[in-house]
Parts: sequence; structure tokens; C-alpha cells
Amino acid sequence: MSRSTLFAVGLLVAFGSACGGSPPPHEVAIKPPPEPMTRATLSGPLCQTDTCRCRDAKAPADGGAGVPEPGRKRFEVHVGPGANPLWVTIDDMVLYKSQEHAEECFYVDLAPGTHKLVFRASHAGGVSAALDVSEYGAATKSWYETFRFNCGSPGVCANEDMDAEKARYATMPRGVHDACGSVKVQDLAWDTGTSPDQAHPEDVQLELTLNVYKFAPKHPHGSDQCKQSD
Repeated sequence: MSRSTLFAVGLLVAFGSACGGSPPPHEVAIKPPPEPMTRATLSGPLCQTDTCRCRDAKAPADGGAGVPEPGRKRFEVHVGPGANPLWVTIDDMVLYKSQEHAEECFYVDLAPGTHKLVFRASHAGGVSAALDVSEYGAATKSWYETFRFNCGSPGVCANEDMDAEKARYATMPRGVHDACGSVKVQDLAWDTGTSPDQAHPEDVQLELTLNVYKFAPKHPHGSDQCKQSD
């Protein structure tokens, strides 16, 4: 079992303890990256075919990303910045950021329920890996920080960066990363590939489940009225 897999096992135990019981630990089986292309149903006025423009983060409300149809929730998947290719798969969708672009944004609509997400980075000499997943609350006109991951962005991902992410996730009880949102992060685990210098992995694979709840968020992101579950 690799060093990073041990981190993943420890992280799973920490999340399980916060939920009242420990799930069985599992290893992440690193697979070859998907094909270098986006195959997804993208949503909203910022998207065309297989590409999207990033919303205006300084603009009020949705920033141009639009709102989903009733019964679904809109998510922003912000990949990068990084000089190397990055992939995100959600269910059967593939979102791809090439090395020609520092970062990409994608907008997808998800129904309530569980959705498997896999984040993949692969590059000889080391990777820069960053992923932000955000939920839009149409009623509150607010974006929620559903999930954040950063290993070496900007720069190159190091084992100590993975340690820091593990420690940060362990402070989030019950998998709730944004207490005002309506999503829990479950089954979080990762592993890394070879590290020629024993410090900077050339492959990173992170897996998690987004548990999207049916209720609509009632308070904007950062509101004091939101309480983190213990």
C-alpha cells in the first residue's frame, strides 16, 4: 500500500468516525487517463457544445451561468490552473482541460442523489492539480464551495501538499464542506503514482461521491445562520 493510499485510508476513517461509523477502507486503483476530450452534457448560456466560458465571479447572482430546470441543480467545475492536462469525470461525463489552457470551467446540471466524481492528473516530471466544484443556489443567488482540492497549483504537487489537504478535509465533519449548501462529500480517497524524486508524484487520482440533497439552500454562502453538523 502506497504512502498516499495510507493517507486516503486515514481520511476515510476520519470521515466515518464523524458520521458515526467507519466505512471499510479502500484503495484507489490508478487507471490510465481518459481520452483528451470533453464528452458531457453542458448547461447554461456560457457553454457551447464541449466548451464553456468561466462566469464572472465578481458579478452578482449566477455571474452569467444561468439557472437549471426545476428538479436539478447547477454546478460549476473549475479545473486548474495548471500547465498539464487535467480530467474530471462525473458519472459518465468527461471534462478535459488541455495543457494549452491554464484553466477551464464547465457547467453541469445534476439531479438529487449520488454522483461519482474522479479527478485525474498525469504528467511526466510532476503535476499541478486544482479542482473547485461549486453549487449555485437559485433562491439565494449564491455560489457554495461544494469541494476544493489543490496540490501544487501554482507550482508542482508534492507529498506534503497531499498531507495538508488530508488535514484540511479531516476538519470538515460529516463531509459537509459548505455548511450553507446542499451537498455532502462522501467516500473521499486518492492515490499517487510514481515519484522519481520521491517527493513529486507524476500521477494523481482522487475519487469522491457528491451526495446532492433535494432541498434548496436557504442562506447564502458564509451566512452565520448556517450551522456545521458535528
